[in-house]
This record gives sequence, structure tokens and C-alpha cells, in this order.
Amino acid sequence: MLLGENIAMAFSAILSNKMRSFLTMLGIIIGIGAVIAIETVGNSVTQTFSDSMTSMGATNIVVGVTQRKEEKVKGSESGLEFEGRRNEKIPEESDFIQDYMIEEFEKKFANDIEYVMMSEKLGSGTISVGGNTAKVSVEGGNETYITNQKLELVAGREIGDKALKGGKSACLISDYAVDKLFKTENYSHAVGKTVEVISGQKFYDFTIVGVYQLSDTGLLFGGNADRETTLYTTLGCVKKHSHIQGYPNFTVVKSADMSKDTKEFRSEIQIFFDRYYHTNRIFEVTTSSFESMLEELTKTMSTISTAISIIAGIALLVGGIGVMNIMLVSISERTREIGTRKALGATNSSIRLQFIIEAMVLCIIGGIIGILIGVTGGALAATQLMDAEARPSISSILTSVGFSMAIGLFFGYYPANKAAKMNPIDALTYE
Repeated sequence: MLLGENIAMAFSAILSNKMRSFLTMLGIIIGIGAVIAIETVGNSVTQTFSDSMTSMGATNIVVGVTQRKEEKVKGSESGLEFEGRRNEKIPEESDFIQDYMIEEFEKKFANDIEYVMMSEKLGSGTISVGGNTAKVSVEGGNETYITNQKLELVAGREIGDKALKGGKSACLISDYAVDKLFKTENYSHAVGKTVEVISGQKFYDFTIVGVYQLSDTGLLFGGNADRETTLYTTLGCVKKHSHIQGYPNFTVVKSADMSKDTKEFRSEIQIFFDRYYHTNRIFEVTTSSFESMLEELTKTMSTISTAISIIAGIALLVGGIGVMNIMLVSISERTREIGTRKALGATNSSIRLQFIIEAMVLCIIGGIIGILIGVTGGALAATQLMDAEARPSISSILTSVGFSMAIGLFFGYYPANKAAKMNPIDALTYE
């Protein structure tokens, strides 16, 4: 019998018992639907986070001063042994990475880095204008750092090179702060104004050269409350006020043409700074990057998705057993049909193939329905609950189709083989 005829017979058998066929497929539908939905949500969240980290600079390397890893010290109390570490210590100014170290670093790795970003916080404070107040956090940065904040100006201009190099008190302030201080939607009104930031017992004067738009992300956490926004100024200005030499950390942006991977480059950076810190018994310079965090997140999400998928796969096993059960029932009901075909010359292999194809068609239809439900449900969960762009996993869909066929073949073989081995005389006389 031709393959097309076998498939047509399979559809005919399925349609003749629609409810029974649907209930048989239900385990397959639920199992594959659950696996696809889980894979879709996991893939969507991971990819969205990956894109977000990439836009933020996933391959950027943060170089910072940290306490050295100390060997655990053992002790005992009341006969019980325990392990512990000494108290965490905060690096002092003398432990910071100094300007000359960064200059040497930039010279040595000139071909490997695009630029270096440095910043320092001066602290939080309040600006008062005519009885109106706004809370701000003063942060100074070099040119590349401020550029990488990707601020969208709604009035004024960027802080100029002359001001950055000279450490002037020029600043960028948020539109939210301008609204609070000047009670106007004409943000240009604030440009050129000098404002005083009161932080504790200290007073700092800054000249507004630009007004930036506060992102929607920031508003989500602040709403209409009296929230604190960032006042960006020059790094030199903050250094003059803080009187602190050096930096607890800075960020390195790799060159796009660099052939070595992030992990290798991080190792080279650490070796470079070790020569400055080999006499420092408490602190050392270490490196980190979002890329390593992203790798760990991907591994974790993959592990979680796999674990949940295995649990959901139990439904597939139950569905497969249901297919075997219904095929045995179907063969029992069609015993005389099998006997008639054998009497007319049908071979064991043709009988076996007929029922295997029927089982596979049953599983493939259930698999397709499960895929549609899984993709739709996973996409809705990703977009509505996780606020992530829906990205169905093509590999899991293809795997599910193959798995559906495998289930049909595996669980359909025994009933099909049983039908093929029937004695035609016994089958024709079966009541």
C-alpha cells in the first residue's frame, strides 16, 4: 500500500472517532505546549536582557580596587569547628587607582581599547530656587562617560571640551528638576542659570548649560514623588570639591578591532595592575564585565528551562502511553478488517506500517496543536508578564516536531506489530 493511502486511512480513522482522538492527543498537546511555552519565555527573557546588556556595554570591563581574597581561618567553639573571614575593609584614598597608572595603562593597551570612562559621585543634595526645591545627586565624569549616558537634551548644549578639560562647574540637569525649580515647560529658561547645591554643611555652585530628558525607566520608580535625579558635571569639578586623588574603579571600553576575547583581556589588565599593588597586602585590582554576568544568566536560565521542560515532558510520556492504549483498542475493534486484508494478500509489513503511520499522524497533529498553543502562550507570557520581546525558540519547535514523530513511532510500534502478527483465520472469526 502506498504511503499516501496509509496517511489517508489514518486521517479517516482519526476523524471517525473525533472525541476519542482528541482525548488521546491531549497529553501530547499539553506536554509539547508546555515545553514550547517555557522555552519561548526563557529565550525571550534571555535575549531581551542580552540586548539590554549589549546596549549598556556588555563587553565593557570594570577595573576596580577590591579586598584581597584571604584564606579561610579555622577556629573552634564549644567543640564545634567553623570557618570565617576577617571583616570587609573599605579602600582608602592611598589604595585608589591613580591617574599615572591609568595613563600608563592607556599607553600600553592603546591598540586594544577604544577609551576609558571615569566618574565620581560628589553626593546628594538639594537645590532651592525661589522657595522651590529639587533633590539631585551630583556626579562628575570625563567626556566619554557623559557621552555614554546617552542623554537626550531638550534645551541647551552638551558640556564642552574646554569645560571638561578645565574642570569647570558646567552641568546638565534633568527636565524633572527644572520643572520642580522653575515651574515652567520652557526648559531654555534654566540654561545659563547658576544653582547652588546644598549637601549637608557644604555648598556647591553649578552653571546649567543643558537640560536632559529624564527616561521613562526612571519615572517608573519615582512617579510623581519628589524623587532624586542626577546632576552631571565635569570630573575635574568634582575632584576639586572632594579633594580625593585617584579612583576606586573605572571602565574600559574595548576596541572593536581587538581579536582577543574579554576574558583574556581582563587577565592582561589584572597582570598589568598587579605590579602597582604587589606591596599592598590588603587590596588588589580586579576586573569584571557584564559579559560574564550574561553568560552566567544564560546558563542559569537554560538550566531552569531544561529542568521545567523535563517535568513537562512527563506529560509527553503519559500522552505516548495514551496513544499506545488507544491503538490497542483500535486494533481490537478492527480485527476483522485486519483479517480481511491479510486474506486478500496484505503482508505483515504493510499491516504494521499502516498502524505505525496512524499512530505517528495522531502524534504529529497533537504536536502541531501543542506548538501553536505553546508559541502563543509563551509569547503572551513574555510580552505581558515579563515585558520582553517574544522570541520563540526555533530549535525547540523543530525538536518538538521530531519528538512527536518519535513518540508515534515508539508507542505505535507495539500495537502495530501485534496487528501484523494476527492469524488471518482467527481475525476473520473474531467477534
